[in-house]
Amino acid sequence: MAKPSYVKFEVSKEVVDKTLEAVRLAKQKGSVKKGINEVTKSIERNMAALVILAEDVTPEEVVMHIPTLCEQKKIPFVYVPTKVEVGNAVGINVPCSALAIEKAGEGESAMKEVIAKVTGKAPTQAHAAPAQQAAAPEKKEKPKKEKKEAPAPAPKPAA
Repeated sequence: MAKPSYVKFEVSKEVVDKTLEAVRLAKQKGSVKKGINEVTKSIERNMAALVILAEDVTPEEVVMHIPTLCEQKKIPFVYVPTKVEVGNAVGINVPCSALAIEKAGEGESAMKEVIAKVTGKAPTQAHAAPAQQAAAPEKKEKPKKEKKEAPAPAPKPAA
């Protein structure tokens, strides 16, 4: 079978296994988005740390935009041979075309290893910990103003 047009590079069996391991770990205590629409939203919002695409998606047009979008947003992505493997890794009984790991949880080291192998370099701070970026900025406490005590009311004259 010919390689689909959206697949931009080959992925070794070792990297595929490590990717699926990272997904299994991330789904336990992290955050994983499943499905093409959810993955696209995650990428557009810069929440995705790693995107996983199946190579056997038909029609190809439904996922063709994801690699380009990932490149524009500088989000690493990797391919897995089948939708069934992707679905099983995330713990659902149906095939899944795309996944986005937003928070890796216990799979942080496995995800970093996959990113390093796919990109050829260590992950950037921007995608190594998206949860830290997404966290609300720390609020500076304002100095509290001391309340002025109201003067005691004057006693009423006795009648």
